[in-house]
Amino acid sequence: MGSSLGKLAEYALALVLLVLVVSLLVGHFLGQPMLLAYVETGSMEPTLQAGDGFVAIPSAIAGEVTVGDVVAFEAEQVHGGDLTTHRVVDARSGGYITQGDNNPFTDQGQGEPPVTDGQIKAVALQVNGEVVRIPHLGTGVMAMGAAIDRAERFLAGFFGTPRLGDQQLAYLLFGFGVLIYGVSLVTGGEGRRDRPGGRSRSRSREGVVDPRLLVIGFTILIMVAATAAMVLPAGTQSYGIVSTEGDSANPTIVPMGESDEMTFVRHNGGQLPVVSYMEPASDGVEVEPHVTHMSANETVNATITFHAPPETGYYMRSVTEYRYLLVLPAPVIQGLYVVHPWLPYLAVNALIGGLIAIPGLLLVGSGDLRLRSRDRDRRGGIVTRLLE
Repeated sequence: MGSSLGKLAEYALALVLLVLVVSLLVGHFLGQPMLLAYVETGSMEPTLQAGDGFVAIPSAIAGEVTVGDVVAFEAEQVHGGDLTTHRVVDARSGGYITQGDNNPFTDQGQGEPPVTDGQIKAVALQVNGEVVRIPHLGTGVMAMGAAIDRAERFLAGFFGTPRLGDQQLAYLLFGFGVLIYGVSLVTGGEGRRDRPGGRSRSRSREGVVDPRLLVIGFTILIMVAATAAMVLPAGTQSYGIVSTEGDSANPTIVPMGESDEMTFVRHNGGQLPVVSYMEPASDGVEVEPHVTHMSANETVNATITFHAPPETGYYMRSVTEYRYLLVLPAPVIQGLYVVHPWLPYLAVNALIGGLIAIPGLLLVGSGDLRLRSRDRDRRGGIVTRLLE
């Protein structure tokens, strides 16, 4: 019983580590926090100390942002235009007013335009009005990154190879380590099992691979590729417009109270047809057409219209694109999209995964794939691959 509980704990730990790695990788790949994030400065003290982490809920599922929420947003001015984590202190028609808990002035008082919904990447999880804090998460990540940076600088100089980014390398090594740990749990397990009488024998068989693991691994690989094909070309685009008294050929410089248009190019570089949905992610912007179907290697133009307020100033306008592979009927994707933009992603991946995994698992059955090296047996014959 104790052995079973220990094994269950190992699998649970591997699953937790895998979720953390995937969230870090996906968050870095998409340029927004996913599940976990951390702050590097003390601007949010005492809520979050420099180096503290927090649970980051993606904006697509966090719901409506309200005053008091702590949000991670893509800044224009503060912190050099990097991802910034501050609290929403006011909501106005042009966007949100944000401020670090430890800062004497709002971000907008320092030149940052009001933050739009399209700029917000994640919302910090709060329980009973308090941000869920993970002490020193960022400190550990930054320390590991600094150590890896020094080692990678040495190796790059020694071998004369181009350098990877610090975060990319840290995530790569961390993910590789967790992958090895997971494989060791699946393939190694408890090396021995007790026999009656106190003797034990090996439970694992050298050179034996469960083909079901290969099918599952291939299925996951295809699903990741399909998700990347949908997510990477899409996302949120933000534009800074200037409301001015004069006129200009630049579509982002708009006379006060008037409108101007620009062309947004959408391209499907894949071999499968896709459907693209574009919608405003802030006030003062419109997109036409809203829905576009694109066949393989097709390019379609959309028109984005910017509306300038009656006052002069600099304002942010954002639009968001969602893109889905048309492996499901268009009305099905439309119905799921209306409920939530993430549901079509789940449905498309479920279909693709099912079409690959179910036939594959039925085909390989429960047999093992045994791989043996070319060793001579007792009669001098050659033992080659054997499929049981």
